[in-house]
Amino acid sequence: MPPFLKRWNVAGQVPLITLILLCLFTALMTDRFLSPLNLTNILVQSSIMAVIAIGMTFVIIGGGFDLSVGSTVAFAGCVAAMVIVKFGIVVGVLAGILSGAAIGFANGLIIAKLGVNPFITTLGTMVLVRGLVYLITGGAPVGDDGMPSAFIAFGSARFLGVHYLVWVPAVLVVVLSFVMHMTPYGRRIYATGGNREAAYLSGVAVERVIASTYVWCGALAGIAGVMLAARLQSGQPTAGEFYELTAIAAVVLGGAALHGGEGTLYKSIIGVFIMIVLGNSLNLLNVDSYWQRVAVGAIIIAAAAADRLRLRR
Repeated sequence: MPPFLKRWNVAGQVPLITLILLCLFTALMTDRFLSPLNLTNILVQSSIMAVIAIGMTFVIIGGGFDLSVGSTVAFAGCVAAMVIVKFGIVVGVLAGILSGAAIGFANGLIIAKLGVNPFITTLGTMVLVRGLVYLITGGAPVGDDGMPSAFIAFGSARFLGVHYLVWVPAVLVVVLSFVMHMTPYGRRIYATGGNREAAYLSGVAVERVIASTYVWCGALAGIAGVMLAARLQSGQPTAGEFYELTAIAAVVLGGAALHGGEGTLYKSIIGVFIMIVLGNSLNLLNVDSYWQRVAVGAIIIAAAAADRLRLRR
């Protein structure tokens, strides 16, 4: 194999190659795919899910997963909207992010300290938090008639020709990739997910590391909730449904291992684009919405199966 191919590691770029082939196929099938409006829509749709996927990557690399992120997005968005209307944008945005972090902290505490299974814990949190959203909102949108224009602009305006929403995951993936790959804390996450017992014997505070990954996941879901509220110009109690499944599928499509210890943030972003572009392609090709659900379900199963095959090797 030529040296440049060894350095590039073709096998490790399967997610990127898959995305390119999917884009090429769709572009050949319909000329609307490459239109500026459609590409902009893909970027904006991907931005919120990308932030969620970054948080999910922290958790999955650490050996867990989080089914509550969709409910957390809705909760954080509604909390942010309620506080923004009364106390202003800065306080509201902080309230939304902190509410997400609080949910993540609760998940991390139960999983790391009490040893409850992540599936059961986050499944319960998903239902509980969604119920809280409906309780505090009465099932109605929040702030749809009184959101500040500056906050609404954040969901629709552009900086250097790119939507503000798109800049958020772009900045986060750079900063947090540095945290994951260039700091002792990031190495501890990989060590914990790869072999929890060995990490513990090496002096890693395993429980603290596990709990912290859920805090990251919750806080980033909180950021996504604020972004979604800005885009929708209100807090929506029904927002975020099925986001958790899409995020997990995107992270696994990006090469992360469900058993932990493997994964990179930028590849998780590529996984998000695969999911969003797939949905966009099916829409442009006028595929029935029911078949779209079948396709997304098949992708999730295929991603999980591919993860198991990697584990057997």
